[in-house]
Amino acid sequence: MTGIFREIYYTFLDFLETFGALQLFFLRLLANSPSIFVRRFRLVVHQVYNTGALSLVIIMVCGLFVGGVLGLQGHSNLSRFNAEDSVGTFAAFSLLKELGPVVTALLFAGRAGTALASEIGLMKATDQLSAMEMMAINPLRRVLVPRFLGGVIAMPLLAAVFSMTGLLGAHVVAVSLLGVDPGAFWQQMQTSLDLRDVSEGIIKSIVFGIVGSLLAVWEGYNAIPTAEGVGRATTRTVVITAISVLILDFMITAIFI
Repeated sequence: MTGIFREIYYTFLDFLETFGALQLFFLRLLANSPSIFVRRFRLVVHQVYNTGALSLVIIMVCGLFVGGVLGLQGHSNLSRFNAEDSVGTFAAFSLLKELGPVVTALLFAGRAGTALASEIGLMKATDQLSAMEMMAINPLRRVLVPRFLGGVIAMPLLAAVFSMTGLLGAHVVAVSLLGVDPGAFWQQMQTSLDLRDVSEGIIKSIVFGIVGSLLAVWEGYNAIPTAEGVGRATTRTVVITAISVLILDFMITAIFI
């Protein structure tokens, strides 16, 4: 029994140490971000393309079918109360406030987050980061900060694309296939939504972008410089990001409610 408590104690201490190191790492990224925007903005644009534009296909496809499912489920459930015309409102609330930011963050972690972690981990395993330091080049400023900023910028844009394609999918299913009046579909959506609902989704997407990008570059930068270490860092990126996103989603939702 004593051994179990000792293991829990040291595990908790290790968690606190890692969490503190992560916060210091985040502050270093923030401190170097302004100079990157001024001097090497092209690197940030390139990373926005890598993390954002190259993820558009999976984001749009998933958004379209998630919206289609919302259209089917909304029509099926609301028809019990003779409220089929509120399918648009149901889909909009679900996408803008919850499913848009959350599902996009999970897809972002699975596609862009793993790419960032594995790329940085491979650069560390092949001594590219050490070579930069020998040439008096700060790898944090040259490699990590552009990738972090690229993910932070791309995440809200991807969430917006996901929500728009989701509303399109809900419209196609509800209006074209199930016969919901198109005027009522969009009119009730516009009258029900307000700025607070939209801002909640925007804030969530920004927070998820910061967390997902931070964890990806952190895991890649601290990966063990072996093939097994890089693979483990990639897996940890997806798992920890998914858990963090769901916990933060609950906290932000509770704050808004």
